[in-house]
Amino acid sequence: MEPTTSSALRDHQIAATPGLRAHRRAFVERFGGDPDDVRLFFAPGRMNLMGAHLDYNGGPVMPMAIDRGTFVALRPRGDDRLVLASTSEAGTAELALEQRSARPPQRSGSWWDYPVGVLAGLEPPAYARGADVLFGGDLPVGAGLSSSASMTLATAVALDALWGLGLDVQDAVDVALDAEREFVGVRCGIMDPYAVGHARAGSLLLLDCATRAFEHVPLDAERYGVCVVDTGVRRELASGEFNLRVEQCAEAYRELSKHCDAPNLSSVPLAVLDAHADELEPAAARRARHVIEETARTLVARDALRAGDVAGFGAAMFAAHDSLRRWFEVSIPELDVLVECAREVPGVLGARLTGAGFGGCVAVVFEVGAEDALAECVRAGFSARFGSEPQVALYRGSPGLGEVRA
Repeated sequence: MEPTTSSALRDHQIAATPGLRAHRRAFVERFGGDPDDVRLFFAPGRMNLMGAHLDYNGGPVMPMAIDRGTFVALRPRGDDRLVLASTSEAGTAELALEQRSARPPQRSGSWWDYPVGVLAGLEPPAYARGADVLFGGDLPVGAGLSSSASMTLATAVALDALWGLGLDVQDAVDVALDAEREFVGVRCGIMDPYAVGHARAGSLLLLDCATRAFEHVPLDAERYGVCVVDTGVRRELASGEFNLRVEQCAEAYRELSKHCDAPNLSSVPLAVLDAHADELEPAAARRARHVIEETARTLVARDALRAGDVAGFGAAMFAAHDSLRRWFEVSIPELDVLVECAREVPGVLGARLTGAGFGGCVAVVFEVGAEDALAECVRAGFSARFGSEPQVALYRGSPGLGEVRA
């Protein structure tokens, strides 16, 4: 893979959808004024199909951006104040741009920490005006589809357009990543903002999280479909369990790197882990086994997809879920039941939890035509076990990140 450069954010525009047009109307209901003065922006969500929990361990990942995401409606104000509101979350944030130097934005624990974190990483010009900004979208929050990276990238592209900052896609990705890591405090890897910013319709993004090089690997949308089955179990990505996994992986690398020349945990040979696992805390050893085996498994999945062997790619997805359940311990019974139900359906090629785990969704790759049987099977099996029906959503590739044409 070769490092890829990116074009300016303003060079890409998104066709308006009914949801985006409805979001414009919601803005006018909230803030009033002329709808023709409202600018719209979109950033997709993503599902990761291979490379689970490898991004912060320097390994390869294969996410796909989807055609659902974050909507941002914006209209400039005559003063220097940014007013942030949401169609799905309570509360409003109001910030004065001229006070940023004397009183930098502070984390509040509210939803607006994500856009405020982006603001904290930008340098508005001296003449910058404020704006009324309304966030919304059609991406389930907390479902493992990267709603946080979608929101931060949408904020970056909107503020770039508002102030003429001249950001390109990589600039926006970097700002979004810093917002989550440094401002919000989530110890995330690079995959989510890269997937949201760089992914392309009809393909997966193969990203080397150590070098940040990436390429696009095609997945024939005419023959194969992708869906997400949502357990309805929400989880907070910044909660202690996710950060604990990061710490355990770091601990494993510190110990194992004493016995090999490896730049990150993903690069540690499996033989080194086998020889020195008893020197680690048992939980750290389990995390390391998943990371090292998942790295090899993702490269096998890459080669299968390059060769057009989508069934081989799907088999790697099933194996990845088994490892996430056994070694990384981030699955829950609801996720396991969905994967096992999907495994029974003819035409389903692969399934695994997507996102950090602890709840959220399962991603499924299937042959076109199997979607009805898949939906029926997972709904029946899940309902019989848990008394509720999971939500099944079919996705297409993302139209990209950018401003929306009226």
